[in-house]
Amino acid sequence: MKSVKLFYMQGCPYCQSVERAIAELAAADKRYASVEIERIDENAQPQKTEGYDYWYVPSMFIDGTKVYEADPSQDYASIYVSVKGALDAALK
Repeated sequence: MKSVKLFYMQGCPYCQSVERAIAELAAADKRYASVEIERIDENAQPQKTEGYDYWYVPSMFIDGTKVYEADPSQDYASIYVSVKGALDAALK
């Protein structure tokens, strides 16, 4: 299993949707609850974002590779599917 880096910002509605999706996935399947997620607030910890290529938060990385980046046009259903894909990638 691989760990996930999750870049976010306080007050971001898309970030809140990602957290909701993570919680729902973990409640439905214990495998998702076992994925280690390092949450990095890009405003409070800007030094930890150096070297990562993304425009929008939330963004998720595994081993330095971006596996999800928010798109402002996404609705919750598409965010959920994207987060599930990222967590599935971490489980491999």
